[in-house]
Amino acid sequence: MKTVKDKQILVGADFAGYPLKEAVVAHLKAKGWTVEDVGVKSPDETDTDLMFHRVGLRVGAMISEGIYERALIFCGTGMGIHIAASKCPHVHAGVVESVPAALRAITGNGVNVLAMGAFYVAPQMGCDIADAYLGAALGSGYEWWHNFYEFHKLAINELEAFNYNEYKKNGFRLKHLGDYPLSLETKPD
Repeated sequence: MKTVKDKQILVGADFAGYPLKEAVVAHLKAKGWTVEDVGVKSPDETDTDLMFHRVGLRVGAMISEGIYERALIFCGTGMGIHIAASKCPHVHAGVVESVPAALRAITGNGVNVLAMGAFYVAPQMGCDIADAYLGAALGSGYEWWHNFYEFHKLAINELEAFNYNEYKKNGFRLKHLGDYPLSLETKPD
């Protein structure tokens, strides 16, 4: 598997996400990242195989198959390409428009496919988002509260094990793989 630790990342964009993707890729390559691009590579491309949902499925499949650990995807809003990637097993995708959201996506939700929308995210913000996302991991210290990692790892494990037919048969109740007490905590000084 090509990993973040080894500075290897998968990217994909449709026509609308292309300009933001180009800025982020140039930034990452300047920092020594190896980038595989499976989407639009030129503003002049007209191949309909590069529509947002088709690129999203291609990226999602490469995550599902264990070829890459993480990916960055781009379309106009980030929404459509994210929905498509999410159709693939083992893909935990999220759309973000800020650095704090990118940090929470990875540290709290273990997002392995991060989407951005070129209509809403400026190029420099996209670079900052990518740096934050790629520089963190699940439970890597961004959050302060007790059992943060364990609580969120449990959620990821239950989502990975989720089977809709079993869920439906069980009266739409999820089989718990464990539990942690729920209570609001006061942030320490």
